[in-house]
Amino acid sequence: MKILLDECLPRKFKRMFAGHHAVTVRDMGWTGTKNGALLRLAENEFDVFITVDRNLTHQQNLQSTTLRIIVLVAPNNRLDALQILTPLVISLLQTIKPGEVVHVRAMTS
Repeated sequence: MKILLDECLPRKFKRMFAGHHAVTVRDMGWTGTKNGALLRLAENEFDVFITVDRNLTHQQNLQSTTLRIIVLVAPNNRLDALQILTPLVISLLQTIKPGEVVHVRAMTS
């Protein structure tokens, strides 16, 4: 899978996706691009967009997108908080369908 990580995610997070082609918005030179335009750009080059922006689904019309969108629900966007979600995300990459938006959160006991 070709994965685009939103600019609000740490650059080192892309290392968690061995076996996939993961790059950041910064790597693409798209820093500062607004969500609507960013999603249109991403749709042409990527299979999956990963973000922590929980408002994305309320701010954008995602009805016609072919991107798979994963929203990480974590206490913050630091690498240690996001690493906990990585196994769930990697598993999800095998089943998420084009146009689907999935919120991923850590299991609570």
